[in-house]
Amino acid sequence: MEISVCDVGPRDGLQNDAAVLEPSVRAELCRRLAATGLPRVEAVSFVHPKLVPQMAGAEDVLAALEPGDTVWAALVLNAKGLERAVQAAAGEIHVAYPVTETFAQRNQNMGLEQAAQAAAAIVGGAHEAGLRATVTLGAAFGCPFEGAVDPGVVVEHAARMTAAGADELMLADTIGIGVPSQVHRLLRDVPRDVPVGLHLHNTRNTGYANAYAGLEEGVTLLDASVGGLGGCPFAPRATGNIATEDLLNLLEGEGATTGVDLDGVIAVAQWLSGVLGRELPGLVHRV
Repeated sequence: MEISVCDVGPRDGLQNDAAVLEPSVRAELCRRLAATGLPRVEAVSFVHPKLVPQMAGAEDVLAALEPGDTVWAALVLNAKGLERAVQAAAGEIHVAYPVTETFAQRNQNMGLEQAAQAAAAIVGGAHEAGLRATVTLGAAFGCPFEGAVDPGVVVEHAARMTAAGADELMLADTIGIGVPSQVHRLLRDVPRDVPVGLHLHNTRNTGYANAYAGLEEGVTLLDASVGGLGGCPFAPRATGNIATEDLLNLLEGEGATTGVDLDGVIAVAQWLSGVLGRELPGLVHRV
């Protein structure tokens, strides 16, 4: 089985970190990740720097990156962000919104219905610019403000984004609360007219079990963050994503093909640990 891994470390990994890295350092992180053979790297987020200062200078990051085999993806949340991403020559557009009303208000500063409409418009705008668009449904496994999320709501929004023309859908366990049974249930219920993948956090140490459950359901798209960095600025106590090197170790052990050099990713995690001056949450790079 071939699995496509997108490293979201330069964006999701760093957006909630205490350290604010300069665009040149973030670009170097992207280049090092690309050198491992990763097919996609979520390099930047076009958000207001006052809200997420860690993502300031997104244009500078992309300007420092050369086109090649790795696609440089950009997360955008509104029309202005999309305009900036297109002008900065992003290779792919990612848009995300949480599927609960309270989280949408906290994260997007708009209601759930408005957030869904905005995401659909971004998909259309990306296609007009000749770019692929991936939609991530946040808090699909549980919400930090509202608790359990009705699976039917996730299915409804998955169908809606598929109808809007999303090229891919990602189901995100934003606060790392999901368990494998939820993964199995959601992946059996959501429409699979386009590829559906998983964006997992390891807050409660279930992220890798959930990734394996995804494999059992035929998922071929997985997000991960080098070193296990990550967290949402608007989700209290949300900790890191599953670590790219830990995920690759699991995938290789299960006989999956990724085209990514595990040793290379381990080296990037060790380098990033030095840059940040602390040990990262991932495990495989320590051994």
